[in-house]
Amino acid sequence: METPLLTMNGVTKRFGATLALDDVSLSVRHGRVHALIGENGAGKSTLMKVLAGVHPPDCGHMTLGGTPYAPSGPAAALSAGVAMIHQELNLAPHLSVAANIVLGQEPRKLGLLRRSQQDATARRALARLSQPDLPLKVPVGSLPIAMQQLVEIARAIASDARVVVFDEPTSVLGDDDTEHLFAVIRDLRAAGIGVVYISHFLEEVQQLADDYTVLRDGRVVGTGLIADSSLDAIVRAMVGREIDEFFPHVAHQIGEPLLNIRGLTGIDTPSDVDLDVHRGEIVGIAGLVGAGRTELVRCVYGLDRVRRGEVTVARIGNVGQSPRRSIRRGVGFVSEDRKDEGLAVDLSIADNLTMSRLSPYRRYGWLNLASRDRGVVRWLDRVGCKYQHPGQPVAELSGGNQQKVAIGRLLHQDADVLLLDEPTRGIDISAKAEIYRLVGQLAAAGKAIVIVSSYLPELLNVCDRIGVMCRGRLREVRPSVDWSEEEIMHSATGQEQPR
Repeated sequence: METPLLTMNGVTKRFGATLALDDVSLSVRHGRVHALIGENGAGKSTLMKVLAGVHPPDCGHMTLGGTPYAPSGPAAALSAGVAMIHQELNLAPHLSVAANIVLGQEPRKLGLLRRSQQDATARRALARLSQPDLPLKVPVGSLPIAMQQLVEIARAIASDARVVVFDEPTSVLGDDDTEHLFAVIRDLRAAGIGVVYISHFLEEVQQLADDYTVLRDGRVVGTGLIADSSLDAIVRAMVGREIDEFFPHVAHQIGEPLLNIRGLTGIDTPSDVDLDVHRGEIVGIAGLVGAGRTELVRCVYGLDRVRRGEVTVARIGNVGQSPRRSIRRGVGFVSEDRKDEGLAVDLSIADNLTMSRLSPYRRYGWLNLASRDRGVVRWLDRVGCKYQHPGQPVAELSGGNQQKVAIGRLLHQDADVLLLDEPTRGIDISAKAEIYRLVGQLAAAGKAIVIVSSYLPELLNVCDRIGVMCRGRLREVRPSVDWSEEEIMHSATGQEQPR
């Protein structure tokens, strides 16, 4: 029988009283894609940090290529042939493409950088990714996110990586870029490289992976061949129970128009958008990356400059001139960039949930912190957030609970119009179901909700109407039951009718 490329046997890791990994074993074979599946907090990231040399295991051992493997740190792991492609890319944005590809392994002679050898190494790595013409001299931060991701993969190839770990790699990619990434991963597999693939999108796992391991609460609860397993069985292993509804439906009644957009035009996008959203209605915005979906809701909220057009809420105009004005008029916004823009991750849950409306806890210029904490607890309970105490840093929460804090801020703010940009990106299946239920409850309470999403099943199952953006324009808005995924993609690519 073939010796596995990588084995992790009986790996255990504690952080204080928390048992993050409990006797975890994992085996990755040459030329195979091994999916690592589990909810947020299941132990996936900790296990991969042990593999990458970030954390030493408390118990257990690893082998790589049949020999003992115990990296002293990330640099040692990379030298041994283990590379990680993080969801939040680990690049130096002001350095060139070539410099990023050889970062940490720069060719030198007598202490001086050998640029010709650096460029040759970078070019060979890019050629293996079918990107021989990617410019080497440009700052990597100037490239689209998909190209930046390829640069990081090229760095792994340049280091002669034998195992490459992909952590939620498609969460920031559009459909075309995702397909190209899959082609790259298949090329790595064909070259005999072992791939560990982490994703919350089980459709991706089914399409791409050969083997899988499911973690729950730091333990392995399922493993096997993808071809021999159903998605329902994998989901049951992930959550430890049946999920009756992936897209729970909450009855809600659509009322009078609340948000009215007329001729809204940004600096680049959107262009001449007209849209009405009613009380108790969930409207989805679909489209390819770069079509202007995010720019539309940012212009409505006042984060991006508007060249012309009008946004009114409850017949009061000039809403989208600034976030401050939007908040006062009852508009709330959840950014797609949870880490850098949607939340102040170094601040507490209480700070994040209340910062847009402190007036209920302020008297004579002083903030009553005890009163605020009591209010925060009420709102967190309402959105079903799991946390330790209101003073806990948001950074310590799972992705799904962070998103609930962001949505809870809008409820605490008493927003009537909720603009949600990729509200379930990077969170697990059960957390998604909880957020879908919460969105339905908000619609039932008379809120007007706009959801921007790249995940078409989400839009088709959660929204009442869906509009499709193409090249900055809102092409069509019609009831969700009148759309299919194929029709949405045809509209998003500028085609009138499916071929």
